[in-house]
Amino acid sequence: MNLFDDKPLKPPEESLHSPFSSDQPEESAAEEPGAQPLIAQPLGGDHLSNVVVSPAASTSPSNLPEDLRISWSWPHLLVFIVFVIASQFTVAIAVLAYFSANGHLSQKQLRHLLESDPRLIVGTNVLWFGLIILFLYVTLAVLRDSPFWRSLGWKKLNSDPGGGKGRPWMYFLCGCGLSIFVVIAGSRVKDAEHAPIQELFKSRDGAILLMGMAVFVAPLVEETIFRGYLYPVLAHIFAAVAEFFDMEPPRAIRAGMVFSILLTGFLFGLMHAPQLGGNLGLVSLLVLVGVIFTFARAWTGTVLASFLLHLGYNSMIAFTSIITTRGFTHMPPGH
Repeated sequence: MNLFDDKPLKPPEESLHSPFSSDQPEESAAEEPGAQPLIAQPLGGDHLSNVVVSPAASTSPSNLPEDLRISWSWPHLLVFIVFVIASQFTVAIAVLAYFSANGHLSQKQLRHLLESDPRLIVGTNVLWFGLIILFLYVTLAVLRDSPFWRSLGWKKLNSDPGGGKGRPWMYFLCGCGLSIFVVIAGSRVKDAEHAPIQELFKSRDGAILLMGMAVFVAPLVEETIFRGYLYPVLAHIFAAVAEFFDMEPPRAIRAGMVFSILLTGFLFGLMHAPQLGGNLGLVSLLVLVGVIFTFARAWTGTVLASFLLHLGYNSMIAFTSIITTRGFTHMPPGH
């Protein structure tokens, strides 16, 4: 599957006859009886500031920036949340049942195994990620006959210098710099060294598996889920709420995007809270990182930008881990 499939997206049902649809000439909208005159179309550059619609418009998909015109809404989000929680419990119960039946381990031993065995931790996380991506693929691509990656915001990054969005390598390097900042700031957080994730760095196998997942799996999956799926649907919901309280459509759309950026970043940090032992300082730093990733996605209109930030961020962590452990041959004391 091509991440940047040029096959046009199948528009949501309610926007099939939108004057913003690329499948129709712009003049056709003005010829329709009772059609509202357009002031301007949403611009393809700054997706946070160029939300321009007609005075009588509403926050329907046709009036949102192109990258936020999605085919799913809050009912699908509710089903998605249920599936995410149910699949996590299913994977955990399956692992517990397997080891209980074959290993005759006590409850305490099983808990220790789930918290300390790197192969089990990484394996169950990859399996869980796979189930989530499969759910999205079936419900958004197969059942709706839409290009999967493009539907979830994956498209080429416009590197036109005049657009002010920068080149792909710049996002990767910014991710590396952000990682250095978080490491320095995290070193000043109390009890940061006692975070559960630090235990995995005390064994060679654990560090290698964790870094492999962090570089080759997490950026792709997490950006697809948070910035590809959650960000646009939450922007829709917040924009609709803002308009319900009589906010003008352009302002409602912009407010929806801002609130979605903040909430998506918060959820991103919250997802990593168990790995950080619930340390408020470390979780806050991850929330900030999530907000920056989502802002990059909103600013450029493509998940590729946040993916490159995320890839640079995790790659720098992996690189520094390799350097400080001399190729994972000198691990911190503990094993």
